[in-house]
Amino acid sequence: MSQGKRSRVRVSLNGIKAVFHEPHPEKETNKGAVKAVREFLTNAGIKPEAY
Repeated sequence: MSQGKRSRVRVSLNGIKAVFHEPHPEKETNKGAVKAVREFLTNAGIKPEAY
């Protein structure tokens, strides 16, 4: 992980790269961001047990 410009966070896992935005001003995020993180993890080879 590394901090990008402004509220961006760069993440690399198992050769898969993604950029996410930190939620602000609230600390909660939206469903679309959660979906993007799940997709990133799946693409990186991390399989969820059960949702």
